Amino acid sequence: MKAKQYSRRSFLSKLAFYDQPNLAGANKSLVCIFLRGGADTLNMLVPYGMDEYYKLRPTISIKAPGRSADAVLKLNDLYGFHPKMAPLLPIFADGRLGMVQGVGSDNDSGSHFSAQDQMEHGESCKHSLGGGWLGRHLASRRHPRQTPLSAVAIGSALPEVLRGAPAASVIKSLDDIKLNAPAADTRVVAAALAKLYQAETALLAEPGKTTLDLLKRVQKLQQKSYSPANGAIYPDNTFGQGLKELARLLKGNVGLEISCLDLNGWDTHFFQGGASGLQADSIEQLALGLAAFDKDLGSVRNRVTTIVITEFGRRTYENSSLGTDHGRGFTLFAIGERIAGGQIHGSTPLLSHGQEVDLFGPAGLPIDFDYRSVLSEILVRALDNRRIDCVFPGFNSQEVGLVKRSIV
Repeated sequence: MKAKQYSRRSFLSKLAFYDQPNLAGANKSLVCIFLRGGADTLNMLVPYGMDEYYKLRPTISIKAPGRSADAVLKLNDLYGFHPKMAPLLPIFADGRLGMVQGVGSDNDSGSHFSAQDQMEHGESCKHSLGGGWLGRHLASRRHPRQTPLSAVAIGSALPEVLRGAPAASVIKSLDDIKLNAPAADTRVVAAALAKLYQAETALLAEPGKTTLDLLKRVQKLQQKSYSPANGAIYPDNTFGQGLKELARLLKGNVGLEISCLDLNGWDTHFFQGGASGLQADSIEQLALGLAAFDKDLGSVRNRVTTIVITEFGRRTYENSSLGTDHGRGFTLFAIGERIAGGQIHGSTPLLSHGQEVDLFGPAGLPIDFDYRSVLSEILVRALDNRRIDCVFPGFNSQEVGLVKRSIV
């Protein structure tokens, strides 16, 4: 199994109050999708009702709502979706897709690496914390039955956000999960291990039995060809197939709690395009994949929350290369039964050319919410994390309203 495990001793020694298991939310899952490159969310959630938007973006803006196929998809009298986001309209109308405007960090470097690193670590600028925020979330729970499939990243490398997790795996597909025994029949190896773990004196008896039980469930999934449910059709690309693998794991009862998936290609300095073009292609991948994933989850959809984030937004105005440069605030998207969806959270953005701000760092949409406020609300209300101070130590979160309060 391609699993990377990390010692809990060094991390837990810093948090003396980890004395009782934090098991709430054990049957709930979070899917974190990172749009790497700094996505221009101003052309995803379009403020078509503001004249300034069209003045600042004379060539890359999206047409106001109309009968044209390349026009904004109206959500209310001020905002609408990019036309390529049409697959997400039913989820928004169903009240399970919500957006938060003006999300960002205090990092004004304009550096992709620095901003991504800070956001994945869940820290403020120049104040380093150990591991990633999802790694700390999993460590805070101390679930006695956490396995290498409690946290999964689809790709080829463990993302920073999962650093410090008690256990995490990096896979490209379900077929990657296997016993590495090239010189022997893996079934024989598994049987031998099972016999070994039956001994009461075996130090690893309980973890071993848990792992073998997990392996049996995975092997059953591998033996069956997977057909997405409810007529879901995933796009034939890396992102779509990654979501398909996550849906397969989530529905396969393997204990998946946290999963991560990247979608690259959002650094649109040149020829960004409007309703079509470079960014529109990326938006289409995202929307088609998310819509298929939501439909495919079916009966387990009520326990899965999906968030879509990026390291920073773009500037409000287009540049001389018909693109957009690095900015600050962005819109965060979230899907789930616990999400206060069908609405746009946050204040109306201030659209300006922002040249006076350029002297002090990237201009762009103002930041109303520290990204940790949104993530905290999701972990507390959607995943029932009772130790959010362990995830974002010393941070005072503000109310966002993206996630419904529990009525219990």
